[in-house]
Amino acid sequence: MAKKFIDTNIFLRYLTKDDPVKYDKCKAVFKKAIEGKAELATSEMVIAELIWTLLSYYKVPKADVIEKVSIIVGTEGLHIPGKDIIADALVLYSRKNIDYIDAYNAVFMKYHGFDEIYSYDGDFDAIEGIKREEP
Repeated sequence: MAKKFIDTNIFLRYLTKDDPVKYDKCKAVFKKAIEGKAELATSEMVIAELIWTLLSYYKVPKADVIEKVSIIVGTEGLHIPGKDIIADALVLYSRKNIDYIDAYNAVFMKYHGFDEIYSYDGDFDAIEGIKREEP
């Protein structure tokens, strides 16, 4: 079975449909994974870059970005290390006026037993259960 890593631009072609030919090809790749004919993987960094690019370059509204990325994260046959952390970070990101990376880091902290952070970033003050301290 084919085992391949998926880069950010493949997700972007699929989600934005900005190039119909590439969209169809990317859709076929994901279909193979869903049907169990291919094993795909990506990383937390790709997901972060995907969110940033959709928001900043494509100007996709935050709620739409969360919906699109949630679908990607839930795709059968796509392995993402830390998938549970990403899913929970998307929920936190949807509920708070904070950056996705801050939401991800807050959830990462909770999963690993941290409840205090050294940071100058006030976004962490909005997250219950985390105490921010400036050095």
